[in-house]
Amino acid sequence: MHRNIFQWCIICLLTGAIIGSVGAFFLSSLNFVTTFRTDHHWIILGLPIAGLLIGYSYYKWGGSASKGNLLLIESLRDPKVSIPFKMSGMILVSTLLTHLFGGSAGREGTAVQIGGALTAQWNRLKQFSLTEQRLLIYMGIAAGFSAVFGTPIAGTIFALELVFIRNYSFKAVIPCLLCAYVAYYTCELWGITHTHYALDLSVHYSLRTIGWIVVASCVFGITVRLFIYSTSFWKMLFEKISFAPLQPFIGGSFIAVIILLTGIYEYSGLGIPTIQKSFLQIAANETFIIKLLLTTLTISAGFKGGEVTPLFFIGATLGSTLSAFLPIPTALLAGIGFMAIFAGASKTPIACTVMGMELFGIQYGVFLAIGCFTAYFISGKKGIYTS
Repeated sequence: MHRNIFQWCIICLLTGAIIGSVGAFFLSSLNFVTTFRTDHHWIILGLPIAGLLIGYSYYKWGGSASKGNLLLIESLRDPKVSIPFKMSGMILVSTLLTHLFGGSAGREGTAVQIGGALTAQWNRLKQFSLTEQRLLIYMGIAAGFSAVFGTPIAGTIFALELVFIRNYSFKAVIPCLLCAYVAYYTCELWGITHTHYALDLSVHYSLRTIGWIVVASCVFGITVRLFIYSTSFWKMLFEKISFAPLQPFIGGSFIAVIILLTGIYEYSGLGIPTIQKSFLQIAANETFIIKLLLTTLTISAGFKGGEVTPLFFIGATLGSTLSAFLPIPTALLAGIGFMAIFAGASKTPIACTVMGMELFGIQYGVFLAIGCFTAYFISGKKGIYTS
């Protein structure tokens, strides 16, 4: 028994260190391509070609890796579903291409897929049981999420809440938490600093404030529905193009034309500067809807990266905008929207509440919980991780 515990400790430490290192490389590379794109707006002209390369590579060599996060969820429900090692490399390169050329996408999908694909390879060294194989995937997701966002506790809960396996998920908490913290500190040792959001307010609880937060969170939940509907709509249109690699080529052409004609370059990539600004001043009314449409178009066309940071963008700017009409401080409502939109879209309200406390402070926990759970219930059954 002691040997088994020692073995899993070694696996957790090695897994966290490897995923943390890969996460650091990914984040530093992402910063580089984002800076280059910001300094050279003309590069968005290459988005259709980047889309063609991404689409063709997944069409030719992707196989089951083309399912992305859905493959990880399938493997959690049925550990017999294998996750190919190539998923980690393909998603890393394709995400960097998406961001370099101006697609509106995130980074969580990349981190989670890299983590899941890498931990799945332990089974090549030793034949693990199906239960242990599921644990490895949990660990990979937790470590990848933690490395990218700097929230190890939320990363652990997110992995377990994503596909909750009764009675088993609780046993996975300690190894996932250890793996997540090792990945987080490894990333920091490589000199990576995670994004800071300005939310420094005195907390005053009242029924009036809570009531207005519920109202705002209902709007967040409805916005999640709009995001899911828009994604389905764009996918339906792109599926009419029979040759899959042409889907991101055509989608990329459309996105490039829109951005070049309107000059809305700040909506490309992650959009972190706009997110940070939304905590400090009221965002324009149209900000969140532009990001929503560009992100759903980018992801539906076949570009890679995920939806989470764009969802943060949508939630923070929508909350910021609503603060002009509701008696709630701009920073507070932006922070609640930041997490509530993600909670509704991912169907992980517990993880999002905890993540909000890790990012903004535990003193906002009640407000964050109200926002996340209200948006979760209003947003309906469909989410970004449902097929």
